[in-house]
Amino acid sequence: MGDTKEKLKSGFVTIIGRPNVGKSTMMNYLIGQKIAITSNKPQTTRNRIQTVYTDPERGQVVFLDTPGIHKAKNKLGEYMVNVAEHTLGEVDLILWLVEPSNFVGAGEQHIAEVLKKVKTPVILIINKIDMLEKKEQLLEYIDTYRKVYDFAEIIPACALRGQGMDDVLDTIFKYLPYGPMFYDADTITDQPERQIVAELIREKALHALSDEIPHGIAVMVDRMKDREYKNLVDIEATIVCERDSHKGIIIGKGGSMLKKIGTNARFEIERLLGCKVNLKLWVKVKKDWRDSDILLKNFGYREER
Repeated sequence: MGDTKEKLKSGFVTIIGRPNVGKSTMMNYLIGQKIAITSNKPQTTRNRIQTVYTDPERGQVVFLDTPGIHKAKNKLGEYMVNVAEHTLGEVDLILWLVEPSNFVGAGEQHIAEVLKKVKTPVILIINKIDMLEKKEQLLEYIDTYRKVYDFAEIIPACALRGQGMDDVLDTIFKYLPYGPMFYDADTITDQPERQIVAELIREKALHALSDEIPHGIAVMVDRMKDREYKNLVDIEATIVCERDSHKGIIIGKGGSMLKKIGTNARFEIERLLGCKVNLKLWVKVKKDWRDSDILLKNFGYREER
């Protein structure tokens, strides 16, 4: 047994990239379970989400899925960028996800400048390679990114379809140090159930609502209680928005939009908890909450240092 433990590796890996490049999709695929919410709307992830991948033969990877690094427009934006940038110095390895392109924009240049301040090895993952029309384009894109930063490795992948994910895991273990596991083998995340439930509700709202509203919403789980002997959980949650006009859109005609969000969220929450769920949703207006330190803390956006 002693020999096996000495051969195990463990460490912390952060996944960075511009908003909407597939960070949460990749982490969910590697973990094999939905923890981080996914959306085609940018800046979906607001907190640093810690998930755990354990391989009994190789060791343990603790993934930190951070908000997308971008230029902040309000206090919520500043909080998200600070969380992302603080994480870079605390990990053993950085995975930088990009989309296939032969043009490196200002967003990527900004990330490259941030990375130059840390000594952590960086693996570039060119995600969404299923979008390529010709395979030769990939070599061109790899060459483009090589000029931006001195990467330890470059891996082409498609997180949505699982392409290249074995290569990603193999490469992660190659760079991790030998050491003891940080979590029990059956741990998947350090996120409280309430927080995951709130995020799942927010995801369904992001999917259902129009573009101008989603950034202005937060979700609070007010009550979560098991009904003994019934294999049922009662959940009451509030969707917080910034304007009265948004409240009307979120509720919808005759409550139709809120019902749609609730139905879709309940399906995911039942899969997560493994039991029936009775979900009740309310909508409240808190004007300009994204620029209020107090409200940001109330909604769970607490800075970790």
